[in-house]
Amino acid sequence: MARFTDCVEIFSERKKLIGLVVAENIKSFFTYDADRDFYAKVFPGSVDEESLKRIRKMKTTDLAEVLALEDKIYEHPWTQGIFDDCMVVGYYCWICEDKDKVFGYGIMSVEVDEAHIMNLCIDPEVQGQGWGRKMLELMIETARVKDVDTLLLEVRESNKAALALYTNNGFNEIGVHKGYYPSNKGREDAVMLALAL
Repeated sequence: MARFTDCVEIFSERKKLIGLVVAENIKSFFTYDADRDFYAKVFPGSVDEESLKRIRKMKTTDLAEVLALEDKIYEHPWTQGIFDDCMVVGYYCWICEDKDKVFGYGIMSVEVDEAHIMNLCIDPEVQGQGWGRKMLELMIETARVKDVDTLLLEVRESNKAALALYTNNGFNEIGVHKGYYPSNKGREDAVMLALAL
């Protein structure tokens, strides 16, 4: 019995340690260096432009830019009402920001034992620079901190870049939802993906 109790205590301590490491990783996504921003404004060219990009929590004041990006990218964009609802019900909502310009966003719901990536969007002009992966990693880390067992999402069958991002980060196909997405050519299937956490 003592060996079992010791194992439970070790597991409990290890889980706490993992939680602290994950929390620190999440904190690093939100670290904002005001001095770096100040020097960039006062001494143009003195700060690497890439270092001014960051991921932070979405605010209602960001919605105009988020909606503009949504309209730019999608044939059938979400409405402001959908974004408002996501924020009101407490979904995790983040933006990618370059100085004061939104170039991406992510929204994730968390339930008792599963989380669902509702939307992950990066401006095509910035795609390929790792920001989709950074947002996805933040979502995965957040789900882990919340003790979620499974992270789910749907992606258009034609979105090969997104499918590659998700599968390269451990997601597996669990099915196809026929005619899930509206399309200018009728309906498009959604590939359903899951990541066991």
